[in-house]
Amino acid sequence: MYSNGDIVVGEVIGTAILILFGAGVCAAVTLHYSKAKDAGWVVIAFGWGMGVLAGAYTAAPLSGGHLNPAVTLGSAVAGGTEWSKVPLYILAQMVGAAIGAVLAWGLYYAQFAANAERDKAQPTLGIFSTGPEIRKPAANLVTEIIATIGLVLPLLFFGRNPGIGIGQVPGEHVGVYGSGINVLLVALLVVGIGLSLGGPTGYAINPARDLGPRLVHALLPIPNKGSSDWSYSWIPVAGPLIGAVLSGLVYNAAF
Repeated sequence: MYSNGDIVVGEVIGTAILILFGAGVCAAVTLHYSKAKDAGWVVIAFGWGMGVLAGAYTAAPLSGGHLNPAVTLGSAVAGGTEWSKVPLYILAQMVGAAIGAVLAWGLYYAQFAANAERDKAQPTLGIFSTGPEIRKPAANLVTEIIATIGLVLPLLFFGRNPGIGIGQVPGEHVGVYGSGINVLLVALLVVGIGLSLGGPTGYAINPARDLGPRLVHALLPIPNKGSSDWSYSWIPVAGPLIGAVLSGLVYNAAF
């Protein structure tokens, strides 16, 4: 359906927008001398949801607007994305996520510097990537699996819902979103996941969203930035991928 070039352009731009909004809202709430300092979890959840909205709407005409290796994998298992294009989607998403993280850092550059001067002990990884409130790898992994099922499974079903979207044929699978209005519904779904399921681990639900910015955090010259926590980094990658496969299998079983 989509050419290789369109996939790369769409996924890089769309994922960069997603991470710019998402890391941006985390920076806004976390860093000193930000007007949104201490605005709280609800603001973060809506910021990420609006990032999905902006990024997916931007990328959808070119690539379908996956923005997430878990979405791509779940769609492939469900028969909606060609397996041969899965590596290209994931590579483009990783590049886009890294670009978005760099843009968020640049936007809050002055705040990062002032933050280091004021509070030398405050780590900044949470602006870029996720981490658990209670470090229990098995429980953390299960949390990410369940939260990702909460994203990918409804998303797969949205494309078949004859009551949602424009010009859909009942029962016909029409891609990841199915229609423009479904992008809005997925954005609200991400807000709901953040509010309801995000408390234990920060709801990565997207390997590129976590790994790309984590790499950027490790490389950027952020003063007093703290650890990039590589010992945890496999969980927000493996959990969403497992959740995506399970979602695709459930979808196939249902249809």
